[in-house]
Amino acid sequence: MVLLAGAATPPEPVLVPVPTLAPGDPPLPAQSPDALFAAGAEAYARGDWPTVVLQMERALRARAAVRSRLMRCRLRCANATAGPAEATESQPDPVLRDLWFFRALLRRAACLRDCGPAAPSRYRLSEELDREFSRRSPYNYLQVAYFKMNRPAQAAAAAHTFFVANPGHQEMRQNLEYYQAMVGVHEDDFTDLEAKPHLSEFQLGIRFYTEEQPAAAILHLEKALEEYFVADAECRALCEGPYDYEGYNYLEYNADLFQAITDHSMQVLSCKQGCVTELASQPGQEKPLEDFLPSHFNYLQFAYYNNGNYEKAIECAKTYLLFFPHDEVMNQNLAYYTAVLGENLARPIQPRKEIQAYYQQSLMEKELLFFSYDVFGIPFVDPDTWTPEEVIPKRLREKQKVERETAARISEEIGNLMKEIETLVEEKAKESADMSKFIREGGPLVYEGASVTMNSKALNGSQRVVVDGVLSAEECRELQRLTNAAASAGDGYRGKTSPHTPSETFYGVTVLKALKLGQEGKVPLHSAYLYYNVTEKVRHMIASYFRLEVPLHFSYSHLVCRTAIDARDTWGWTLFLHRGLLTCPVLP
Repeated sequence: MVLLAGAATPPEPVLVPVPTLAPGDPPLPAQSPDALFAAGAEAYARGDWPTVVLQMERALRARAAVRSRLMRCRLRCANATAGPAEATESQPDPVLRDLWFFRALLRRAACLRDCGPAAPSRYRLSEELDREFSRRSPYNYLQVAYFKMNRPAQAAAAAHTFFVANPGHQEMRQNLEYYQAMVGVHEDDFTDLEAKPHLSEFQLGIRFYTEEQPAAAILHLEKALEEYFVADAECRALCEGPYDYEGYNYLEYNADLFQAITDHSMQVLSCKQGCVTELASQPGQEKPLEDFLPSHFNYLQFAYYNNGNYEKAIECAKTYLLFFPHDEVMNQNLAYYTAVLGENLARPIQPRKEIQAYYQQSLMEKELLFFSYDVFGIPFVDPDTWTPEEVIPKRLREKQKVERETAARISEEIGNLMKEIETLVEEKAKESADMSKFIREGGPLVYEGASVTMNSKALNGSQRVVVDGVLSAEECRELQRLTNAAASAGDGYRGKTSPHTPSETFYGVTVLKALKLGQEGKVPLHSAYLYYNVTEKVRHMIASYFRLEVPLHFSYSHLVCRTAIDARDTWGWTLFLHRGLLTCPVLP
């Protein structure tokens, strides 16, 4: 062993075991959620309604048990290994500082290795199946099975639970109307069985606030805050999973130790920041509640004022001002409360300590994420509107400003283009012109690397062409990431998730929706901009190839993910344009 001159000899590392599983942890289910879901779906196909209920309810409980067990164990490990790394601050030697850092990591890893089941792949849900649970699909099966078994109250609850997350589902709307008219079904049977406690308490608090019942509003809003931080801790714990390579990127991934740590850490931190959106999202609503956590204190400060508690009103006002220090109305309220209570009594009152800690932690996470975005190009979409501008590097601020201006310009151009297209369609309908005389196939493709693989003759029709090499592999992956983040089930098909065959599910997003999501900070603007540029590229290519003598306009652009319901099939995604489409490779 070699000792560095002048450095104190570190004590022999001892990895103290920490508790992992506890008596209160739910046991692992005998069967995995996906197997139970598949068994329920098979029973549904053969009309075995009692088995549908048995297996789907088991599937819901199994998924909840696996998630709960994982969350509780990860939180326990975080608490057991928490605290500053010993001698990190006082030890000047960089080698020893690194060793202390990795020692802390080893202790956490030693604890976490026992969090999952012995055969983790057995309980790991596919992305598609996890999406089915998130869409509450088991309740769609359950409501039919309950109805067939003459259990209308349970059918109503299952139907309502599904409909809350899928308000555009017309068939379920009709089912609910039918259940409401049934004998033996009461209003309180229409219960959301998957309601989030923090959202339920918040909504109750707002209801009492609106009804001018401040005492009841305070009770539920304070309870909502308690539940919020429970849900936030659980959401963050679920982020600490394996690194997501996004498809087949692992084949090309080549990073050294610290780059690999950076990539995984930033992915986890980005996920944890995303919990802000997750907790503020209401089932069936496209947009989350804006400034959800700070809004609790906006309501509370006024409720406490109406209840005559000026100390708490000042505390909540100061807590809100942590996030929005220049809010004119809140500063006026604070000045009024201070004047009523007295400066000497009001000055010592501070924002809530747990919110100060949350605020500082969130700022540090954002600073790291924005730094990695600026230096390494790892995208980060900030979910909060209150982030101080100085947290974002200047170069990145300027880049985002340009992207926002570009997105706004493109949105305006698309709006104007849609109006032009509507006018053109009306004119062409009146003229009843035969467009075929304007088309002469075989022109140049304009863009380097693009090549025709099948023409109209090979495709057994007219005005058709298949072109390869339109997009690079990285551009394909970027559009796939955009689809995963922005597409919604049934988009473009009047809410029908399987519009063509029952064997596949469609998710889609238009150019305009992608750009709006980019402006709102929900997807990277550069991804939405790429989507727009691709549609323009294809438009120019088609116009040139068919030697059009009149302007070509796309009345509809749609980025679609087609997912096979049977896992044994394949899936792919398609960009639909006006009388044309663009695809990337279908993945196994």
